[in-house]
Amino acid sequence: MAASRRRFPVSWTTVMPVLAIVVLALSWGRDLGPIPVAIVAIALGGTVLAAVHHAEVVAHRVGEPFGSLVLAIAVTVIEVALIVTMMSSGGPEAGTLARDTVFAAVMITMNGIAGISLMVGARRYGETHFNSEGSGGALATVATLATVSLVLPTFTTSTPGPAFNGTQLTFAAVASLLLYGLFVLTQTVRHRDFFLPVDSEGSVKEEDHAEPPSSKAALTSLGLLLVALVAVVGLAKVESPAIEAGVRAAGFPQSFVGVVIAMLVLLPETLAATRAARRDRMQTSLNLAYGSAIASIGLTIPTIALASIWLDGPLLLGLGATHIVLLALTIAVSVLTVVPGRATRLQGGVHLVLLASFLVLAINP
Repeated sequence: MAASRRRFPVSWTTVMPVLAIVVLALSWGRDLGPIPVAIVAIALGGTVLAAVHHAEVVAHRVGEPFGSLVLAIAVTVIEVALIVTMMSSGGPEAGTLARDTVFAAVMITMNGIAGISLMVGARRYGETHFNSEGSGGALATVATLATVSLVLPTFTTSTPGPAFNGTQLTFAAVASLLLYGLFVLTQTVRHRDFFLPVDSEGSVKEEDHAEPPSSKAALTSLGLLLVALVAVVGLAKVESPAIEAGVRAAGFPQSFVGVVIAMLVLLPETLAATRAARRDRMQTSLNLAYGSAIASIGLTIPTIALASIWLDGPLLLGLGATHIVLLALTIAVSVLTVVPGRATRLQGGVHLVLLASFLVLAINP
């Protein structure tokens, strides 16, 4: 019996999704005090980490670049769930939540995840190497999706405010899905080698990580991942009033709620990308960064467009002038980072300064 327990240990990532369901059942539909709110917050954060851990197990089983794709989709499902649940309870004031969250996710992935990974990799190896064809294609996809979904609504004239009319929103949603599908096809089928880690000479590296988990372990993680995602959706619904109240109490603008959501769901992705950079697998880090940005826009915008049919209030997607400038600068800097196929700590530092600029302006517009 003792040997059996040692062979099949019960980890916190196994317990957390089940525990989160219990917390959800006990807290659903009730007015919570400070202590229960804190417990729900801990359960929500722990469940997000557990969900991405199980996504990593599944990703490890299927290998690169499918693994990065699994992680990106799992994180985006959590992000969409948080946005929809908070928009459904936020009323008209939540009209900009989708825009704020998606833009925050783009800035965090392109400047935060990429910047930290470049800094960690370059500090350890002096210079990081990646495939400019794959990363360049991913970057072009991010730039197009962000422009169509977040910039163009600011300049349309069919409806008042930075918003699409029905036809425009439908086009943006369909275009986002098609472009996301084309990227996935390119990454996993047609040009899979463009997204594999490379060495200093541009040759694809052999896999050097541990043996992949068994099919049974991968299926178990898949089941726990689904449980965790259900728990995250429910706990986000319970916790959303506390998150909004906390932002107001801190004196931050309401748009900072979107930053909180993006930081919450992308923290595990950041950790995974950093670990890959420490193993000199910068391409995997960039796959995670740009893949998450693509999934964030390509899956969130269509989902929100569909949800807007029954959600009250306007759906404001257009960015303001300050954020458009930050987005344009981020894209320009990212192009200069990606094109050479190698980078140093300087590029990492530039991206981190751009992230810091975004955060400062998010707190103090």
